Amino acid sequence: MNTKISLLEMIDFYLVTDSGLSKKGTVSDVKCAVAAGCRIVQYREKSGTTKDMILEASQIKKLCGNEAIFLVNDRIDVALAVDADGVHIGQDDMPIDIARQLLGPDKIIGLTVHDLDEAMEAERKSADYVGLSPIFDTSTKKDAGNGIGPESIRAVKDAISIPVIAIGGIDKENCVSVVRGGADSLVAISAVVCSEDVERETRSFIDTIRKTKLGM
Repeated sequence: MNTKISLLEMIDFYLVTDSGLSKKGTVSDVKCAVAAGCRIVQYREKSGTTKDMILEASQIKKLCGNEAIFLVNDRIDVALAVDADGVHIGQDDMPIDIARQLLGPDKIIGLTVHDLDEAMEAERKSADYVGLSPIFDTSTKKDAGNGIGPESIRAVKDAISIPVIAIGGIDKENCVSVVRGGADSLVAISAVVCSEDVERETRSFIDTIRKTKLGM
């Protein structure tokens, strides 16, 4: 059994790596984020060879240890090669039922969804969480579409029992509205990995998320 799945109930800030935006490199970003208290990391790498990805993913897995969930974006082969805790896949990636067959029942699978119907379908197909996207317009993912707004989160949260991760265009100025909207956790790629101090920025998001949840 994957004991890390229990961490899904505890996550607040969710780190997604981006080597193109990072100031100090993906491995450094993960090390800093985990040190700050981040409990879930998604390794998202769209360039480089499979060999290089496996080597980097192996390093990230060690950094996450028992403290953070380690997921690989899209690349199920890389996830299997390093025995990651699971994967995050999109609507146009490998179908979730096939991903589950390949990974087995104990691995964590997250699925990107864009609306209530997709979220409910994700839960029916055994996703462990959904990434609701994009909440706001985002420059990080060119094909993400228009932002649906933080007010759209509540309907999804109320309809499913698995965690809802908010993704897309989130920063320090709007993250409170996302948490108040019902998100269990959130992703803020540019706001963190573009920083010279990833640990400080991660800790700042975690503190804000936790304080907002306590005040609700």
